[in-house]
Amino acid sequence: MKIYLIAGEPSGDRLGAALMAGLRLLAPDVRFVGIGGPLMQAEGMQSLFPMEELSVMGLAEILPKYRHLKRRISEAAADVQAEAPDALVTIDSPDFCLRVARIVKAAQPSLTTIHYVAPSVWAWRPGRAAKMAPVIDHVLALLPFELPYMQRAGMTCDFVGHPVVAEPLGRADRISDGAGPVILALPGSRRGEVTRLAPVIGEVLGRIKAKHPTAQVLVPTLESVAPLVRSLSSAWPIKPQILLEKGQKRDAFARADVAIAASGTVSLELAANGCPMVIAYKMHPLTMWLMKRAALVETVTLVNLVSETRAVPEFLGPDCRADRIAPALLRLLEEGAERDAQKAAMALTMQRLGLGGEAPGLRAAQSVLDAIACASPGPLKRV
Repeated sequence: MKIYLIAGEPSGDRLGAALMAGLRLLAPDVRFVGIGGPLMQAEGMQSLFPMEELSVMGLAEILPKYRHLKRRISEAAADVQAEAPDALVTIDSPDFCLRVARIVKAAQPSLTTIHYVAPSVWAWRPGRAAKMAPVIDHVLALLPFELPYMQRAGMTCDFVGHPVVAEPLGRADRISDGAGPVILALPGSRRGEVTRLAPVIGEVLGRIKAKHPTAQVLVPTLESVAPLVRSLSSAWPIKPQILLEKGQKRDAFARADVAIAASGTVSLELAANGCPMVIAYKMHPLTMWLMKRAALVETVTLVNLVSETRAVPEFLGPDCRADRIAPALLRLLEEGAERDAQKAAMALTMQRLGLGGEAPGLRAAQSVLDAIACASPGPLKRV
């Protein structure tokens, strides 16, 4: 069996690697081809080209790279057809992945196409599910409330659980301790995110230092943006400790008293470790305007959405200002109702995402094999 996988950013690389491990366990003869990052390559796949070329987000950010991305879309689609896999599994990054799937499906209608990570049609642009349906047969959903949206559009869908529930937790005692509170600063995994958010975090830390002079700051980040993070954080009023190793990141999440984080799945990692947070996000004004006009929900934070609360404060776009963020962060440093409410919302979120059940990577692998079996002649057989 041969499966073609495409991931376009670090979160997709993690999902893809766990899926590959699960597939190898259930179908030992499986072979992998496609596009992925270091984790997927460590599972045995040689990437067609560097995954980092695809890690862009937002209309204003994509436009300058449009021609290059268009060439990569054509190149990837041609490679899928040349490899003739049993299934194409695209992982998140819909702007790239679904364009590849559209070309491939037009040329090979019988090929089973699977998309991992349902588009957030419950948040904005609900028509995306209907547009996906002609090119995607089956969807692997990370959130339990996403199934009906995909099924109504004509695709089959399985809730496979969120990978955060299967990730090992860190140990707080492995992070050096001091007298003051420990603050996690998480400016994002993309260069644009870091560039826009790091100066705001610096201003926030100045206000924190005025109240907590001995506060410590930890910045877990990725190799791809580490030089930029070091450069932009060098002017922060509290000198940060930059952490690159995965184990250090886990330990930092376990040790921190509070976090200021860019919007995204990092909120779930913080929730898994019970770390209270505020969410801050700045983007190109045009992208922000378009998203605000299309938004269907009042919150973008996954902890809030899954727990059906508003326990995590958000500061987005024009609200992403130090004079608004710092007071919320300072309140969370104190034991009280706001901190307790977040702790309860985080625990409920983890429960609803599958904590204690079968590993999401294994559930996703079984779902992929079921989808392939359903498309093949003969009765469905679970592996």
